[in-house]
Amino acid sequence: MSTTTTDGETITTPAPGERVRIGVLAVQGDVREHLDALTALGAEAVTVRRPAEVERVDGLVIPGGESTVMDKLVRAFELREPLLRRIAEGMPAYGSCAGMIMLADRIVDARPDQQTLGGLDVTVRRNAFGRQVDSFEQDLEYAWSDPVASGTVHAVFIRAPWVEDAGPDVQVLARVSEGAAAGRIVAVRQGNLMATSFHPEVGGDRRIHAEFVSIVRAHRLQQSGASQSPEREDTA
Repeated sequence: MSTTTTDGETITTPAPGERVRIGVLAVQGDVREHLDALTALGAEAVTVRRPAEVERVDGLVIPGGESTVMDKLVRAFELREPLLRRIAEGMPAYGSCAGMIMLADRIVDARPDQQTLGGLDVTVRRNAFGRQVDSFEQDLEYAWSDPVASGTVHAVFIRAPWVEDAGPDVQVLARVSEGAAAGRIVAVRQGNLMATSFHPEVGGDRRIHAEFVSIVRAHRLQQSGASQSPEREDTA
């Protein structure tokens, strides 16, 4: 892999042969911004609206938007079952804001018929920070896994959820640093699944997307290695 510097930030770009195809769930929400971020990092970024398209991606981004609407459209477009299966099979997925709700196993104050895709052993609270007028920005300490990335992340919260509790296998990546919600969990990872309450696609900081691209790339390399390594029979 090589590194490049854009607007003062250092990001990791894929080496030849490492390009991955990452889908952005495009039923509702801020799809274009995620496509732009992934493309800037060298991934093949595509929209996902049909069941067949779920099968053609190495990873999936679930954008911000309205989680209840997103849930209804996922079911209406017959995307729920293929998404559930792919996530259960280990496909990497990243959710921002409403995407965090979609990946959570449990929701506080959910609408009676609301469903999630699940996978993250967390309980989230919808609109935890308040209404649209209560949107805010804050610099957060972030637990970067990529040694190239460092420093705080500038987080933009728009009608955002937070994580009420997280299971023992969930890594907490960031918490609110100040204010009435100080200490609330707003970024998590569990295996190949990652989620943030805030919107890293807003602005030019690509480090969180770069972390997800690295997760997708590592998973695909692992899968291709397993499929290309049949049992060897030694002969005398």
